[in-house]
Amino acid sequence: MSTAKATLSALRQRIATIEATAGMPGVASSRSRIAIDRDLVDAALGGGLARGALHEIHAATGADNIAASGFSLALALAAAPAGRPIVWIRQDYAAQEGGGLHGDGLAALGLDPAALILVRLRDSLAVLRAGGEAARCAALGAVIVEPWGEPKALDLTVQRRFQLAAEASGVTVFLLRPGARPMPGGAETRWQVAAGPATPLAMNAPGHPTFDLTLLRHRHGPPGGPWRLEWNRDEKLFKPPALLRDPAAVPRLEPAAPPAERAAFRLAG
Repeated sequence: MSTAKATLSALRQRIATIEATAGMPGVASSRSRIAIDRDLVDAALGGGLARGALHEIHAATGADNIAASGFSLALALAAAPAGRPIVWIRQDYAAQEGGGLHGDGLAALGLDPAALILVRLRDSLAVLRAGGEAARCAALGAVIVEPWGEPKALDLTVQRRFQLAAEASGVTVFLLRPGARPMPGGAETRWQVAAGPATPLAMNAPGHPTFDLTLLRHRHGPPGGPWRLEWNRDEKLFKPPALLRDPAAVPRLEPAAPPAERAAFRLAG
């Protein structure tokens, strides 16, 4: 048995185990909305991101691939019902170009690494097949499918199959597209993501992950953005950076006080 077939077989067995031990979400769950920021972005989306649908995510530049990955995972965390695992299916070349997933980094975004099922496959066709298997499993929380570049196999028919599988299962699928140009497709929404400057926390500690987002395509409305939002892992929600919410809340580094004037020397004797 080839490596790809063995990996797909292992994924099917894992999914079967999850389905046997988890209750299935109801129809209402698949039709609900996922809150992004409870503000301008949700309004542009007609009340939030559609659950049980296919959403496509692109990096603004090659240097923003990591930001696009972080945004995809943040959306998956917002979409996943409590206690349901997230499946991330990556092509090997995407991992080589963008770097491997790091447990501390996942935890910093709010994910328990034990709740992630990571699948790595050599070619894009195997990635898409595995993504289709996962998208049909109603017991999963969310699915991230990450092929590299612009494979011919990822045509409108395959994207339509992802959309139909997501609608049937209620599981939200995120198609992460490193190395690809935004092109017409079958996704409910299409996003462009760039890394934004994070506002430092107290004591000049690193700030929350910040993203510059543009909604390139919305099936049921016009495009929108750009928006700059930071990810709050505790609330699983995006918010405007602190400087935009409340300028007084941003910690300020006060300049050091000028040195006191020296007393004049007094000559002795």
